[in-house]
Amino acid sequence: MKRSLLTMVFALLFAQTSIALEDPFERNRLYVGAEATKGSYKAIYQIDSNNPDVIKKAIRNIKNLIEDPRLKGKVEVELVAFSGGTELLLKTSEYEAALRELITKGVVIVQCLNTLKERKLERSQFFDFVGFVPSANGELVIRGGDGWVIIKP
Repeated sequence: MKRSLLTMVFALLFAQTSIALEDPFERNRLYVGAEATKGSYKAIYQIDSNNPDVIKKAIRNIKNLIEDPRLKGKVEVELVAFSGGTELLLKTSEYEAALRELITKGVVIVQCLNTLKERKLERSQFFDFVGFVPSANGELVIRGGDGWVIIKP
């Protein structure tokens, strides 16, 4: 008796599940996101705009990525600034605390040296924690070639 009741419950659940999977709206509603099956993931964010909305979005997106429970402890992140995004890393920027927080969470933050030459800027004008790369585009190409996901907020 118990076995037949259990079999009926299982059959009912299976029937409901298969009906739900046939309904694209129900299938969509039940979706909970991709599973992070790899041991590690890598993303590089490119900032080339001084638009405060873009900068704030990039910082927020990086925080969200790091805190995603599927990727927690599995993601390596770099932020590379160039062109207008250079202003994010200048000592006159209002984003020092947010950038320091990202670095404490493992994010590498770098600035393009080509932009410094073009804008006649000195390294001393940047926060003391900023790293420098010869070119942002070179960094993006190398990272992309190494399998990093390139994100432009």
